[in-house]
Amino acid sequence: MPNSSESRSIMLLGNEAVAYGAVEAGLEFAAAYPGTPSTEIVETLFKLADKYGFYVEWSTNEKVALEAAYGAAIGGVKSLVAMKHVGVNVAMDPLSTSAYTGVEAAFVVVSADDPDMWSSQNEQDNRWYGVRSYIPVLEAGSVLELKDITIEAFKLSERFKHPVILRTTTRLGHSRAPYIIGELVERAPRGKIIKNPKKYSVIPAHARQLRRKLVERWLEIEKYMDTAGFNWIEGDGDYLIVTSGLAYGYVKDALSIMGIRNYKILKLSGMVPLPRGLVKKALDGAEKVLIVEELEPLVEVFLKSYAYDEGFNIEIHGKNLIPLTGELNLNKVCMALSKFFKVDYPYNPIEVNIEEFGLPPRPPVLCPGCPHRGTFYALRKAVAKAGVKPIYNGDIGCYSLGVLPPYNMQDTIVEMGGSIGFANGFAHILSDKEIPIAIIGDSTFFHSGLPPLVNAVYNLAPMLVLVMDNRVTAMTGAQPHPGTGFYQDGRDAPIIDIETVARGMGVKHVIKFDPYNISEAVEKLTEALKLVKEQRLPVVAVAVRACSLYIDSIARRKGIERPLYSIDLEKCTACGICYNAFSCPAIVPLEDNKASIDPTLCVGCGECVYVCPYNAIYAARPWTKEFESLWW
Repeated sequence: MPNSSESRSIMLLGNEAVAYGAVEAGLEFAAAYPGTPSTEIVETLFKLADKYGFYVEWSTNEKVALEAAYGAAIGGVKSLVAMKHVGVNVAMDPLSTSAYTGVEAAFVVVSADDPDMWSSQNEQDNRWYGVRSYIPVLEAGSVLELKDITIEAFKLSERFKHPVILRTTTRLGHSRAPYIIGELVERAPRGKIIKNPKKYSVIPAHARQLRRKLVERWLEIEKYMDTAGFNWIEGDGDYLIVTSGLAYGYVKDALSIMGIRNYKILKLSGMVPLPRGLVKKALDGAEKVLIVEELEPLVEVFLKSYAYDEGFNIEIHGKNLIPLTGELNLNKVCMALSKFFKVDYPYNPIEVNIEEFGLPPRPPVLCPGCPHRGTFYALRKAVAKAGVKPIYNGDIGCYSLGVLPPYNMQDTIVEMGGSIGFANGFAHILSDKEIPIAIIGDSTFFHSGLPPLVNAVYNLAPMLVLVMDNRVTAMTGAQPHPGTGFYQDGRDAPIIDIETVARGMGVKHVIKFDPYNISEAVEKLTEALKLVKEQRLPVVAVAVRACSLYIDSIARRKGIERPLYSIDLEKCTACGICYNAFSCPAIVPLEDNKASIDPTLCVGCGECVYVCPYNAIYAARPWTKEFESLWW
C-alpha cells in the first residue's frame, strides 16, 4: 500500500540516495558489512526498513552478505548487497558464479571504490570484476544521477535475471545533492524457492550448459546497453570525448570553463559490456578521441580493440593524458583537454608547499579514552618483561594506527584477517625468542579471523592472537557485530563470545583483561607471551573495553555527567610519559613541560592514572554508578 502519493525533494548524501533509489525500485532484502566509503547505504536502509517493510542486516563479512542477498534473489526477492571495493575481493567466489546461474529477481551488488585511497589499502578499479565475471557495471555520471542509476541497475537486473554491479566512489557517495524522491511503497519480503538443481547446483556438468547460456545472455545485455537511457551521445563536433561514470561531470565543467565548442561526448554510465553499436555511431566522423575515466583504462582497452576490429583509422588518447592514479578532478581534466584540443589552459594550478607555512603536522591518532591505547602501552611493557622479540602483525581497524609513533607496533597490515594469517607463516620460520603477535579487532575477528585461528590451532603455530574487543565496529561508525549483543535498531541480539569461540576452536589458553586497568593488562599479556614462548602453541588474549566515543555519545544523550581527570602540578615532574609514551590527545604539555588535561577532550577513562609513575593524575570528578552502568 503506498505511503506517499507525491514526489518530494530532499538533500541527500550520495550513499543515502543509493538507499532511497533501491527502496523506490522495490528492494525487499539488503545485506552488507560496513566499510568506508559504502557504510551509509545500509545505515540508511536500516532507517527505512521498518516503515517500508523490507529486511536488512549487517552480515559477518562481505562474502556472507553477498551469499545472503544472492540467495534471496534466487528466492524471487529483489535484493541488494553493499561493500567497499576490497570487500568485493572477499565476496568474489560466489559473485563469479552468480553470473552463471542468474537469479529470479533483481540482484544489485554495490561496489564503493576508493580512488586516492582515502580509507583503504589500495585503489583497485572494480569495473574489471564485471569484465571477468560477465556482470554488467553501471556508474552514475554525476552525484545527481545516483538515485536514478540505482533504479536502472534494478531494472537491468530484473529484465535479464542477472546480477548487476553498481559502482560508486568515495566522491560520489560522500557528496550531497538534492534528489526527487518518488513513491515508496510497503512490501513484505516473502520469497518462493523454485527448486532447479540444473541451474543452481553448479557442478561441472551443469556449469558447462550455464556457461553457454551466460555468453548468449551477455550479447543480449550488450545490445541493451546500446539503447539504455543512461548511455548517450551529445554534441556534433569533430573531436570525440568518451566519458565513463563520474568523469562526465568533470568533462562538462572543464569544457565550459575553457570555452571549447568543437566536441561531441559519448557518455557511458553503463560501460561493461561496452555498447558497441553506440560506440560505432560515436566514432563515425570523429577526427580523434579522448577517453576520460578514473583509475584503470578499461574503456580505453575495449574501445581501442573495437575501433581496430571495425577498421577505424583514428587517433585515440586516454591514459597518456589522464592520470592512472588518484581521483579525477577538474584540474586534471582541464589539463588533459588543453593538450587534446591544443588550447591554453586558463588557470595555472597552484602548488602549495605546506612546510612553507610552518603548520604543525596532524597525523591521525587514537581517540581520547580509546582502550586500544592502553592495550598498546601494556603490550610494549609485557614484551619487555617476557623477554621476547615481537613481530607485530596488524589488521584493518582503529588499531591500525598502532603503526604510527609512539607505538610503532604494526609490522604488517594487508587485509581483513591478515594479522593471524601472516602470523601463521611467521610462526614456523622464526627463532624461539621471536614471537608473532597478531593484533585484530572484534568485528574483524568475526569477519575473517576464525579460519586462520583454526589453522594456527591445527598446525600448532606458536603465536599470540591479541583481540582488541571494543564491543562495536568502531572504525566505520559503531555498527554492531555478532559479539555486541544488539542489532542496529537497538534490539537485543545473541552474543557470540570471543573467548568461548576461541576455546571451542581448541585454543588451550585464553586470557581476558581490561585495558583500562593497565597494571592488570601488563600482567596478563606477560603471562600470555610466556605461555607462547614455553609451550609453543597459539594463545589468545582478549582486551575487553567498549569504544570510549560510543559510550560518551550514550552518556551525552542520557544527560549523564562523565568523569574528569586532572593533574596535580606539584607532583608532576614533566617526565612526559602521559603525553609522549602514552600519547593521549587530551593530555598536553604546558610551557614548563608539565602535563595538563584538556577537560573538553577528556572522556574520563582514567587510563592515565595507571600510567603516571608519580601519582600526579587524579579524578577531579570520579566515576558515578550511572556512568559505570553504561559500560558492558
